[in-house]
Amino acid sequence: MQLTEIIRNVRLGIKDLMIHGLRSLLTMLGMVFGVGSVVAMLSVGEGAGKEALEQIQKLGSNNIIIDSVKPVEQASSSKGRFALDLYGLRYKDFERMVQAIADIKSAVPVKITREKAYYADNVLEVRVVGSTPDWFQLVDHNVLSGRVFQASDMSNRANVVVVTENVARKLLTFSGEQRSNIRIGSNFFEVVGIISSGDAKDGDGGVQTPDSPLDVYIPINVMRERFGDIAVRKVSGATIREKVELQQVIVQVNAKEQVESSALAIETMLANFHDKKDYTMRVPLALLRQAEATKRTFNIVLGSIAGISLLVGGIGIMNIMLATVTERTREIGIRRAIGARRGQIILQFLIETVLLSMFGGIIGIFLGLLIPFLITYFADLETIVTWYSIVFSFGISLTVGVIFGLYPAVRAANLNPIEALRHE
Repeated sequence: MQLTEIIRNVRLGIKDLMIHGLRSLLTMLGMVFGVGSVVAMLSVGEGAGKEALEQIQKLGSNNIIIDSVKPVEQASSSKGRFALDLYGLRYKDFERMVQAIADIKSAVPVKITREKAYYADNVLEVRVVGSTPDWFQLVDHNVLSGRVFQASDMSNRANVVVVTENVARKLLTFSGEQRSNIRIGSNFFEVVGIISSGDAKDGDGGVQTPDSPLDVYIPINVMRERFGDIAVRKVSGATIREKVELQQVIVQVNAKEQVESSALAIETMLANFHDKKDYTMRVPLALLRQAEATKRTFNIVLGSIAGISLLVGGIGIMNIMLATVTERTREIGIRRAIGARRGQIILQFLIETVLLSMFGGIIGIFLGLLIPFLITYFADLETIVTWYSIVFSFGISLTVGVIFGLYPAVRAANLNPIEALRHE
């Protein structure tokens, strides 16, 4: 078939659709809303999964994170005015991990407490993190000013502190005094560096990352000497004392393939030395795989739901085209009488169907781009429009147009020319 004939059929199809412009527009609405909903829903699903995936990736795909947790039975049995609870990871646990597991590339012990920090007239509640210099290798940060603490600071038991950008802005008011002395609790520390703030927020309901925006970092041996292992807090009039040697241990293995076996070895070792389950383990690689699988499933479900709209739109197109065949029965008879072949009749009606689907798909794409923008603007939810959602939805709309337009086209071509000429 020559290109000129196809162009002529397309022009004729557009002309026929314009004769009943309102009906054609209403017929296209099914495709418009179908394509628009597919693009919009996939963009919402993509945006919803992005933040969780980024937080998990920040944990490090080669890392294993072990946290101290208070056992439920111990929390419920803490009675008395001056109770002392002992639980969680111990210094010996960290030593055993490093010595027993050969695949470990690097490991850091972490002590965490909350204290008030003072500078001039400013007061700020911060999270004090005690660790080793390797912390800054495992938890990536940009050094904005100065340096992080070093092995020499630990050996000298120096009162040095590294603060996040958020702490510097709120406490030091970014005075530019890098060597400022701040008071944390009852101890004075020299600020030797400022690093970028973490993205995680305590209690945000997401994946808890090792860092937070209001962190200050000091050598772990200094923290142990200055703040000790016992934390005292008051709850409902009762004074609760908790002894937790290490709140967290972060382990980095040599390769991703060794993560799961190393995690199993750590789990087995801790189970042998802990009578109660007073720790939890997070394996970011497993979380990442699970999150990616959940995201794929979520997108499939959303796409399938939105695809129903395309199916409904296809049924609408088929219904209108069947009515069109009935209206144009006499025209079909005349064309057949003067020599038009069945294939030409099928092509003519199929072109009209595809044109309806194509124009509806194009309008639907613009609608699908508009909806995520409005969701982001009014609901403050991140949405991500991907190229494959546009291609997928537009391709499905054309396919649906061809499938649902084929039967009316074949029915038109199979009309008896003599009976068609008699049709009034």
